Amino acid sequence: MPKEIERKFLLDLARWQAVEKPAGEHFRQGYLVTDPQKTIRVRLTDTCGYLTIKGISTGATRLEYEYEIPTAEAKELLDNFAIAELSKIRYKITYQHKVWEVDEFLGANKGLFVAEIELQSEDEQFDLPTWVTKEVTGEEKYYNSNLTTHPYQNW
Repeated sequence: MPKEIERKFLLDLARWQAVEKPAGEHFRQGYLVTDPQKTIRVRLTDTCGYLTIKGISTGATRLEYEYEIPTAEAKELLDNFAIAELSKIRYKITYQHKVWEVDEFLGANKGLFVAEIELQSEDEQFDLPTWVTKEVTGEEKYYNSNLTTHPYQNW
């Protein structure tokens, strides 16, 4: 079964702003199901669409199935079936041979930045960039699906 092992961190925004980074990619993502046991998400970028099914998290691990779908179908699913939605800009930064994905949230989540790293195992060792601060893995308020219904600006 495909598994995602992912850890999440907050950022030191002053240090993050000083980082030389590539252009970010805009994501529009909506949820067809936002149940604590599972989520079904549709994501639309400028070039691709994705349908993703995720199971419940146990530590930093959960089942994840992701399929590329045509962009027109992703847009239709978002427009007609999403019960909650958010948008963000994602930056991919390589640090010490690991890819970090940094999300800059938009709209009602503007001001929130979260860095994620995917690992091969939960006990895999890695170095933190200087712009990474507090770990928030497992803190439900930082789950993207929760940010759609409990946005950062309301905290």
